[in-house]
Amino acid sequence: MKFKSVNPATGEVVSTYDETQPQEIAKALMRADDAFRSWRETSFAERASLLKKAASVLRGDIERYARLMAVEMGKPIRQGRAEVEKCARTCDYYADEAERFLAPEMVETEATKSYVTFQPLGAVLAVMPWNFPFWQVFRFAAPAVMAGNVGLLKHASNVCGCALEIEGVFARAGFPPGVFSTLIVGSDRVDVIIADPAVRAVTLTGSAAAGRAVARKAGEMLKKAVLELGGSDPYVILEDADVDRAALVCADSRLINSGQSCIAAKRFIAPGPIMKSFTERFIEKMRSKIVGDPLDEATDVGPLARRDLRQELHAQVEQSVRRGARCLAGGGMPPGAGAFYPPTVLAGVTSGMPAYDEELFGPVAALIEAADDDDAIRIANDTSFGLGAAVFTRDLRAGERIAAKGLEAGSCFLNASVKSDPRLPFGGIKESGYGRELSHYGIKEFVNIKTVYVG
Repeated sequence: MKFKSVNPATGEVVSTYDETQPQEIAKALMRADDAFRSWRETSFAERASLLKKAASVLRGDIERYARLMAVEMGKPIRQGRAEVEKCARTCDYYADEAERFLAPEMVETEATKSYVTFQPLGAVLAVMPWNFPFWQVFRFAAPAVMAGNVGLLKHASNVCGCALEIEGVFARAGFPPGVFSTLIVGSDRVDVIIADPAVRAVTLTGSAAAGRAVARKAGEMLKKAVLELGGSDPYVILEDADVDRAALVCADSRLINSGQSCIAAKRFIAPGPIMKSFTERFIEKMRSKIVGDPLDEATDVGPLARRDLRQELHAQVEQSVRRGARCLAGGGMPPGAGAFYPPTVLAGVTSGMPAYDEELFGPVAALIEAADDDDAIRIANDTSFGLGAAVFTRDLRAGERIAAKGLEAGSCFLNASVKSDPRLPFGGIKESGYGRELSHYGIKEFVNIKTVYVG
């Protein structure tokens, strides 16, 4: 079987890749297990030195990596550069902080000495999506290898080039063979890989359906799993909000990565008195964005990653309109070979419409009117997802209370767009998954939290 990378801006095949055969998968798993035996014995200083070199490799080839993402999945090149730099910054962060995060914790008991130590588990399988093809991988890999684990990557089949380049980053940085490996395989091979004794844990970023499948197999094999799944992030604009500021932040968040982000703003909820002014400003900001070739420096919004994804998104828009939503901007399927879709604004969105109930993975915004501020919070939480959320208000004390206690999500931001940061834990609740990545919480997901008791 061969996998194809197709340029979503032109429809042209970029490259084809041979699937990793079963015997090669078996060898890779054995190599990873062997590598773990020695890698776990290295010092934090040795690991940090290599991870710092990985950061240098990323920065040194930032233009090539950004271009590859643009060609394979349509990411605007300016955003691609930012993604690579974020990966490098995360490598630096864990190289600097991992030893402190995983230092033994002394606990006073009746023992002569008792403490908690954090030991690596082994090979961690990462099942990763195409939308942030470098960031999603380094988000798991930097803390995992610094903790003494080794990584196995099963990337999305449309970004095989990125997957192999990431393996190359670790090789060029000097990591021993087997510490990080890419497997070019389809989803049908994931269960077999999870079941292999060499694999001790699995992390997945993807859809709820993919999360259920991986969790089912990991549970069957009694292996640790971390799942970062979809989101339908609500952005709540309260009556006293700075509407101009809110409209700018909301539009930028909705269109990041051409709308293809789990934590992109998707549902915009405001009470009636402020909805009209917000809508006007929001549409203005959405229409101002430049849609075009992802390799063009001026482009804000590139194509969707695949034509079938564009078709699914358009079907959600059409179904929402048939059920009563009003399309105030965009909404049309543009002609041509690419998978472009215009920034689209749907108003009058209510429960029972795809724009309200489902994740819209593309540049489509759902405007939902609330009766008042309290009703806006209720609507924000009226979802099966719980990844990110934001609230806009001039009352910072009230806004912080809403972010901390009122909104049901793993990350809640006040007067700002939701984003991931290596210094802060990242993950969701409800159907957005479980477990955490990043910060000191993320590095402790794939370690044995071990009690040591000296009598």
